[in-house]
Amino acid sequence: MNPHDELKSLIERFPSVSPLIERAEHVPSVMTPEPYKSLLAHNHHMTVAMESYHKSSVEVRVLAKRLDGNVYCRKIVLLKQGTEQIVQFGIVQFDLKSVSERVREEILCEKTPLGRILIQHNVFLQIDLGAILRITAGPGLSEALQMPLHGQTFGRLATIFCDGQPAVDLLEISAPLK
Repeated sequence: MNPHDELKSLIERFPSVSPLIERAEHVPSVMTPEPYKSLLAHNHHMTVAMESYHKSSVEVRVLAKRLDGNVYCRKIVLLKQGTEQIVQFGIVQFDLKSVSERVREEILCEKTPLGRILIQHNVFLQIDLGAILRITAGPGLSEALQMPLHGQTFGRLATIFCDGQPAVDLLEISAPLK
């Protein structure tokens, strides 16, 4: 899928009067500046990458959610544990048929970041990096990441395969880094 179409599809899961993103452009991984390149250009869980970079566990805060049959979507931020410091914004679309009932229940509890749940339950998976994006914040992202309107940051689109089947589509956007 075209990265801009995938981005649009995920954003449209949570319609808003205020645009989330003003502009997004695909950036090849090799052209992505550090520290964003190390944080985003890999095939690992962003939960682990964020915890490593920020030297802290992270907590999830669900901003909005939808459950349509077995398709669960949520718009979230990750915060450094025990603080109000936001380190990541994300939109997740998960086909819950691809996991056990126990994993499904834990995901729907909304208390633990998705990556942590999948790791703790040893869900066999592969993460396919779709695209790195340079993002200019619209009002929605500016508010969610507590960053300046029209400010820039980087994010990624990815798909998680559980037991060989595509199960999760992700938009993960880092808070601006120095």
